[in-house]
Amino acid sequence: MIHLKTDEEIELLRENNILVSQTLAEVGRHIRPGVTTLELDRIAEEFIRAHGAVPAFLGYQGFPASLCVSVNEQVVHGIPSADCVLKEGDIVSVDCGTFMKGFVGDSAYTFAVGEVSEEVRQLMEVTKEALHKGTAQAKAGNRVGDVSAAVQEYAERFGYGVVRELEGHGLGRKMHEDPGVPNYGARGRGPLLKEGMVICIEPMINMGTKAVVFERDGWTVRTRDRKPAAHYEFAVAVRKNGPDVLTDFSIIEKALNN
Repeated sequence: MIHLKTDEEIELLRENNILVSQTLAEVGRHIRPGVTTLELDRIAEEFIRAHGAVPAFLGYQGFPASLCVSVNEQVVHGIPSADCVLKEGDIVSVDCGTFMKGFVGDSAYTFAVGEVSEEVRQLMEVTKEALHKGTAQAKAGNRVGDVSAAVQEYAERFGYGVVRELEGHGLGRKMHEDPGVPNYGARGRGPLLKEGMVICIEPMINMGTKAVVFERDGWTVRTRDRKPAAHYEFAVAVRKNGPDVLTDFSIIEKALNN
């Protein structure tokens, strides 16, 4: 069932999602060669709790950490570890969630560790732009398929693989609500987008094949060909006049540029 949100509920969701952006900015300040992914998780949990929220991921369906930290060929749901040490040229996708005042925030951002290759930089830029292309379609009267097709069409223009097994989702009092929001599909198909819906749009784009492997830890998803993947995510409220993006990447990018 799809739950439409009131303006007041959307503002509570915005508050959560701004905190997620602030948390990702704080994590981003510490991403450098030699840092472990477990240290990034510690930083995020402390920051979230210091701001009056709790980590939404910690314990969710048994997940053991506050962040999903996915390095290089890991697409999503990487488990932070003291054994995973970031090195120059890596990319790391960080997915973060908060729970505060009865609602959830959820967003993801892919960071470069030091200098990355030009082809990896392009993957990151295309994935982020695919997110913007999809988000532009999140307006009342369109359908989920309009969002999905916009993401797919843009990413595949560059020969990239669009992951099929994982998708975006509704967001509200729970982490995952209806409707599902795939990153591939046909325009004019899928659930109707209505004023008050809040959805997470999250392209998961692979440099090579779209095929993925689910690792034995029960969480980590990686590319089958072990080429890099990128992941960005917005929480978006559907409005009659267009998308109302509740996430603020400018907070992250300002932190990275300082």
